Amino acid sequence: REQRFRRFASLEFEGQLYMTPHDFIQAVTSDEPKHAKKWRSLSKQELNQILMETPPVWKGSSKLFRNLNEKGVISYTEYLFLLCILTKPHAGFRIAFNMFDTDGNEMVDKKEFLVLQEIFRKKNEKREKRGDEEKRAMLRLQLYGYHTPTNSVLKTEGEDLVPRSYWDTLRRSTSQALFSDLAERADDYTSSLSDTTLLVHFFGKKGKAELNFEDFYRFMDNLQTEVLEIEFLSYSNGMNTISEEDFAHILLRYTNVENTSSYLENMRGSIPEEKGITFEEFRSFFQFLNNLEDFTIAMQMYNFASRSIGQDEFKRAVYVATGVKLSPHLVNTVFKIFDVDRDDQLSYKEFIGIMKDRLNRGFRGYKPIQRYTTFKSCVRKELYSR
Repeated sequence: REQRFRRFASLEFEGQLYMTPHDFIQAVTSDEPKHAKKWRSLSKQELNQILMETPPVWKGSSKLFRNLNEKGVISYTEYLFLLCILTKPHAGFRIAFNMFDTDGNEMVDKKEFLVLQEIFRKKNEKREKRGDEEKRAMLRLQLYGYHTPTNSVLKTEGEDLVPRSYWDTLRRSTSQALFSDLAERADDYTSSLSDTTLLVHFFGKKGKAELNFEDFYRFMDNLQTEVLEIEFLSYSNGMNTISEEDFAHILLRYTNVENTSSYLENMRGSIPEEKGITFEEFRSFFQFLNNLEDFTIAMQMYNFASRSIGQDEFKRAVYVATGVKLSPHLVNTVFKIFDVDRDDQLSYKEFIGIMKDRLNRGFRGYKPIQRYTTFKSCVRKELYSR
């Protein structure tokens, strides 16, 4: 996470690195930065001008990041928060909001939201070895914008490890007492922090506004939609659909699948006539992926009952677990991609393992997926170019 953020970040202010909204979109939709990044130093005046042009939350849309483009600053902890948003179901948005709302007034203020940054900072601190103090001190300055005395960052061998997931830290390990304790000290660790585009968007230029659940939900839903639109449009070439093969390419990105060609060849032989995947179908599938844990439980119930997993069972399990209805064509396409032995049954363990990799996007290591050019794809591009 740290390395990917530093690789895509392009701005620096008072020693701390920031992404622009364009950098963030690149980081979650591209394998590598399109151009070698050189950190550009911002002056206080330039930062203030960027923040002055930040729209309020009620003007948000599914094109917010694309409209802001280079006119925005996103900190490392906000980068982690935004990545969490991309992988969480809509039903979890209310839980997240309630966790931030420490005083229970159904509104989140700036101070409550900044507590999240301290939680993410503590979660991200790693067990360090002696001799790394100077290097880690510089990294903390770049990521969090502060110096820490070197003798305070070393952790003992007996210290417990924190939970793996940031969301788990909020959902399971963070009690009201912890929030209260952090909130009492919030002024200490936030007084030196600079405002960011996200903070101004949520809480206004003076930081006095409060965020309600409807605006919070809309922001999270818009961000998920925006990233999916960008991925879809990168393959659709201006058309209303993407090919089934392009859909397979997108699914297999960021996964540890060694031989992707076998999946693609299997699908080509099983779907001779291209029908295409619409954006609504595309979006519904990734909404389902964000509910993958619940779907896994449903699949295990079928497995334990010694029932084979066909397309009807798959559709029913998706709907029961997530409330998402997948179209028959989309389900058939998924089966053709992953049904390697062509018995029209899904090996759900393999499918879930691959989809967990895909769901995590930039959180895990990944390898670029080679994009094969088919005759159909060439025809589509040629027709569109005319």
